[in-house]
Amino acid sequence: MKKVQAIDDDLVEYGYRRVIITITAVLCALLEIVDTTIVNVALTDMRGSLGATLTDVAWVITAYAIANVIVIPMTSWLSQQFGRRNYFVASIILFTVCSFLCGNATNIWELVAFRFVQGIGGGALLVTAQTIITESYPVAKRGMAQAIYGMGVIVGPTLGPPLGGYLVDHYSWPYIFYINIPLGIIATILAISFVRSPKYGEKLKSNQVDWWGIALLATFIGSLQFVLEHGQQDDWFNDSLITSLSVVTIFGLILFIWRELTYKHPIVNLSVLKDGNLRIGTVMCFILGFGLYGSTLIIPIYTQAILGWTATDAGLLLIPGSITTAMMMPIVGTLIQKGVPQGYMVAVGFLIFFFFTFMMYNNMTPDTGVEHLFWPLILRGIGLGLLFVPITTLSLSTLKGKHIGEGAAFTGMMRQLGGSFGIAIITTFITRFTQEHRVDLIANLDPSKYQVQQRILGMQRNFMSKGFSSNESLQKAYQALDYSVLKQSTVLSYMDIFLYLGILFLCCIPIILFIKKGKNKVNPADAMH
Repeated sequence: MKKVQAIDDDLVEYGYRRVIITITAVLCALLEIVDTTIVNVALTDMRGSLGATLTDVAWVITAYAIANVIVIPMTSWLSQQFGRRNYFVASIILFTVCSFLCGNATNIWELVAFRFVQGIGGGALLVTAQTIITESYPVAKRGMAQAIYGMGVIVGPTLGPPLGGYLVDHYSWPYIFYINIPLGIIATILAISFVRSPKYGEKLKSNQVDWWGIALLATFIGSLQFVLEHGQQDDWFNDSLITSLSVVTIFGLILFIWRELTYKHPIVNLSVLKDGNLRIGTVMCFILGFGLYGSTLIIPIYTQAILGWTATDAGLLLIPGSITTAMMMPIVGTLIQKGVPQGYMVAVGFLIFFFFTFMMYNNMTPDTGVEHLFWPLILRGIGLGLLFVPITTLSLSTLKGKHIGEGAAFTGMMRQLGGSFGIAIITTFITRFTQEHRVDLIANLDPSKYQVQQRILGMQRNFMSKGFSSNESLQKAYQALDYSVLKQSTVLSYMDIFLYLGILFLCCIPIILFIKKGKNKVNPADAMH
């Protein structure tokens, strides 16, 4: 323990060095996370210039997400093999070079391939940046370190759409990748100059490396991510590829668990999950990812498709909530340092998130204004601030030494998977709820009712006044009524999703009763040694 503490103290930085390391780590976390959402608003432009179908262009997002989720659980092991600083710098360079290659891609599959490699570099940045920033602070200030890191992780997904919208509107889609290049170069120089590696034990020889573990991890995580990303558009288990990959996921997971529990030098140390707080933390990280990415998905779609906003306006709507989260982070860090139990903050965070979903449920209509969405999104920002740091510190509070780095990798992976599950489940239910509400609404549109006849007649006259014939006007009146029904049924499906999300968050509050109190005061990412 004394040796670990000595290494710990050796990595703590003071003065300007700590400030620069903090900026470098947050910059790298932001680069990675912004890149997961910045692409969403550029897909239409990519389709046009690369001559791709909607299914093809969706792979630009899928490839990056698959690479991310595969590499995150391996970051602790890779850091030990190559040295933390070397691995971190190599990841930044790989991410930056692939950003340049993505911007210069001449066809869709070139772009997808470069995005996959970019995702391998990007996934490593998240967990490694978290560990570097935390180890640069003394133990007593590590709650604050997590808060600073959390600002990047929470604000990142929100910055992507408005930044992407602006670059696409004023320049062209390659610039969403080119913007990474100067930032990547700065981060590389700072990381080489200031980041230090802890002293590791002996590296594994090539014949000791868990190659089977790596292959099984890539197989089952990659298959799962594909199923989640493409399930809805391919009609889930009615599609033979989705069914086959679901079977591969299940058997890959079983074989991976068996391999990691029986091999002497596993790529992912599953024994760390014996810790009760980490198990609870991974569940809560999954739910946090579900809520964070799920609500980030619905709001831009709702504002653009239903309210008719531009991509930039839809992205800008989310910024006040993100600023609120950023302001909450240092407050939460201070509360943790003062000994306020994280479990209480998590419970309040889930409750506030429930109030956010309930307000969205009540405020959503086909013509809702900015003023109706502003305060719910501020509430969402407060809720995320109270959830992110306490959940992360809670997860790792009863771990010691290198197990904390392994635990951080699990929480990072579960947050990403939670987001993938959230997006897949929400898109599926939006489609199904919309169909159900459409059937219900059409059932109420009885053509024999006087009010319905008057509505159609009024619309017909309106079209006739614009020069259309009587028959054409009647046809257009029916089309307009059908569009109105579709719009209303879509809004009702979004309302349902928010209601069920709220119930999910309420149900999470009792989980905090199972949390054990850590012996040491908040000690997140104590080491990745």
